[in-house]
Amino acid sequence: MPELPEVETIRQGLSRRVIRKRIKQVSVRKKKIVRGSATAFEKVLRGNSFAQVGRHGKLLILPLTKGDKVLLIHLKMTGQLIYRQKKDVIAGGHQWPPVDPMELPNKYSHVIMDFTDGSQLFFNDLRQFGFMELADQKRLHVVLDHMGIDPIKEKLTLEKLQALFKKRSTSIKAVLLNQQLIAGIGNIYADEICFMAHVKPTRPVQSLSLKELKSIQSSISRVLERAISYGGTTFRNYLNTEGGKGNYTEKLFVYGRGGKICKRCKKGTITKIRLAGRGTHFCPACQY
Repeated sequence: MPELPEVETIRQGLSRRVIRKRIKQVSVRKKKIVRGSATAFEKVLRGNSFAQVGRHGKLLILPLTKGDKVLLIHLKMTGQLIYRQKKDVIAGGHQWPPVDPMELPNKYSHVIMDFTDGSQLFFNDLRQFGFMELADQKRLHVVLDHMGIDPIKEKLTLEKLQALFKKRSTSIKAVLLNQQLIAGIGNIYADEICFMAHVKPTRPVQSLSLKELKSIQSSISRVLERAISYGGTTFRNYLNTEGGKGNYTEKLFVYGRGGKICKRCKKGTITKIRLAGRGTHFCPACQY
């Protein structure tokens, strides 16, 4: 599932390309992707434009210039957003199935937006868990009220982290994955955060010392900001107009490295277990 760094990378790319562009046409090819009426969805967006591209956790938030609606986009497990204007292509989201942006739309292209300048935005989704929704301000507040703090937008202080962890008895990884506490961290970055903090992901939250809590707190921002700077882990084979790649996969320390020697201590072998319903990676030699 695309996590905060991947969604933030998409947000940055779209911000440079779609703001104030007039939407010429919207085609909903799979109605289940759109929450609410697909007809109303197309009608409201047609002739409108986006005032900005915002984000909270893994949720993209695009206020419209006309009316009080905002477009909410969540990629969930297998969603992809692909913007194309001739050879200018930015793509983000799930890596599978591979997509040739010059051969779009394809059978996974469920919503297509055409802008008046000839550019297009495709919402692709293999398993169709992602969604688009037009929401008013009341609905937006309801959605955000059910989401935790965004650790990049809002400063996640030690005091805030202690308050979130208070009276929790689950593992540190389970807490990091809880979207109602901290919005945006998923399986990949939870493992990387625990590694950077020298803490085993299996540790019960209540067993963490103040020093370890401080290390978790600083590691959250360090790992996420570093991932954002490399463009995240998704669509890493796609060159964007800035010439960069989403190639943070090559920088990962533990996730996906089960059975390999630890890059940090050079002694431990990265172990993979099942925790909180997810494949979980850590170094038994330098995580305690």
